[in-house]
Amino acid sequence: MHPLVAPWSEAWPGAQLAWSRFVRLRAPLLCEHSKQADKEGLRGGIAMIRLDDHRVVIDLTQIQALGLDGFPTEILAHEIGHHLFVPADLSDHGRLLVRVRRGLPGHEGEAPLIANLYADLLINDRLQRQAELDMAGVYRQLVKPPKDAGKTSPSALWQLYLRIYEQLWRLPKGDLNSEPLDDVGEGDALLGAELIRVYANDWLRGAGGFAALCLPYLMADKQRQPPGQVDKLMDLDEVSGAGGMPDGLAEIEDDEAAVHPADDPKINPERQSGKEQEGDGDSPAQTSGKPKAQSKSKPGGGQRRSPFEYGQILKQLGLDLSATDVAARYYSELARRHLVRFPQRIAPESTEPQLEGTEPWQPGEPLEQIDWLESLLRSPVVVPGYTTVQRTYGHTQGSLPERTPVDLDLYVDCSGSMPNPQQAFSAITLAGAIVCLSAFKAGAKVQATLWSGAGQYQSTPGFVRDKQAVLRVLTGYLGGSTQFPLNVMRDTYDAAKRLSRPVHLLVLSDSGVDTILGSDERGNKGTDLLRRCLARAGGGMTLALNVHQNWKPKRLMDVAQELKIAVHRVQSWDDLVAFARAFSQASYADEGPGQTKPRKVQ
Repeated sequence: MHPLVAPWSEAWPGAQLAWSRFVRLRAPLLCEHSKQADKEGLRGGIAMIRLDDHRVVIDLTQIQALGLDGFPTEILAHEIGHHLFVPADLSDHGRLLVRVRRGLPGHEGEAPLIANLYADLLINDRLQRQAELDMAGVYRQLVKPPKDAGKTSPSALWQLYLRIYEQLWRLPKGDLNSEPLDDVGEGDALLGAELIRVYANDWLRGAGGFAALCLPYLMADKQRQPPGQVDKLMDLDEVSGAGGMPDGLAEIEDDEAAVHPADDPKINPERQSGKEQEGDGDSPAQTSGKPKAQSKSKPGGGQRRSPFEYGQILKQLGLDLSATDVAARYYSELARRHLVRFPQRIAPESTEPQLEGTEPWQPGEPLEQIDWLESLLRSPVVVPGYTTVQRTYGHTQGSLPERTPVDLDLYVDCSGSMPNPQQAFSAITLAGAIVCLSAFKAGAKVQATLWSGAGQYQSTPGFVRDKQAVLRVLTGYLGGSTQFPLNVMRDTYDAAKRLSRPVHLLVLSDSGVDTILGSDERGNKGTDLLRRCLARAGGGMTLALNVHQNWKPKRLMDVAQELKIAVHRVQSWDDLVAFARAFSQASYADEGPGQTKPRKVQ
């Protein structure tokens, strides 16, 4: 056994007590060699916490190599801080990365590093001052150069980071940072220390400002190829969130602005009046070389980030997802807030179960069906299959009508004229997600077909209740020519097939929807197929189209009027809201072939 296993295991209760006597976490994984640490997800660092199962992982080999043997409580308590304080969970870690990315224009790929440093500053400051742990001693040991190390210049970011600790803990200059900073660096270190204290209890709001403070130093390090001191501290890297499911990242929050600490009125009260101009005064912080645009950038409330940016955030959280799966999560998250009433049919009467008696229960039948009271009344000694009984039920007419959901048959146009939902926000795709999730919520089944040119289509295996399978089809993209899959619609409503429930057809397309009026490979006219399929489906049809306001083809509109097909224009967010409202309020009573009221393009 590694000699550090026993003392580090004994330090675990004290590390939890440093935060609260009510903290109860699983014992840490003390890896005795680096290969074991790599297998657990710790790549090159000394420690980490996995945010999916909140398990602390320690590489004892690295600990011993860096001379950190004597700081078990400090290092373990620091990892616990990531679970209890910053970021606490995977969703808040994602929100932290979002704000850090705002402060790193052009360098968003370094957001995990800056977020990690920011979280460490907050945690270590609390442990040093409130729990009275020797976090300064940990960094004194970390900054000692290895015996075989050559003469290298420390990175600019590393120097700023250590100087912030010296300011926070009132340490003598040079105690941690052996390289003196110039006046600009000293001013930025003061701003960084003040930011940590000001936002200690509201740390999410200070993340963007910290990133803006670090950006010039990060850019300088890119030019100088810095040594890897910082890498050892990456305990919240892209593996920590693997396997998790963060939420709340698709929409832009109002407070995501990245305001440089020099322009933050909470840190620099002189900015409160708004009268100062850039470059006024003698403060070194005002000449720190920060990007000018950062104090001005503020995203508007209610906006949505692009699916591409959303995917980059998930990737930095450690989620290894395909572009289709990312898009499926993105539109699912946006759609959940806008679910609508999905059409249902009212049956003449409902049935209710009525107890009729008991019958023997035999081994192999579900255990929860045993009526234990009746079984014990028969015999105090329970013998499965002999004394065990189960209740039997009949059915009687209920007092209320029964409601059954209408299934959904979805056709998604992904030809080259349609926007790629995996790259940019698509209102028409979100409309489909809202309807699909509403259908699942109502208990309906969905069949989804992704189509482009002739013979280019992908479908779910019939009507399913698999939300992910449907969303993958909805957010897929082929980018070919345009030809509606009349063969899929024809085969779905073949007279030989039995439909368990009425079906509503929904087509998401653009002007290429008029190919539905063509002929299939057997020569059947599209109009005749539509008429037969709608009569067989019995649940109506809706066209949601990404077309301009004046698009009104006479032939298609005449067919829609004849078959009572609802037609909606969905090109923007306002169109989407109107479509969802109209779809929810539409009547799906028996009114003819289309089973719904006729509508013009709206």
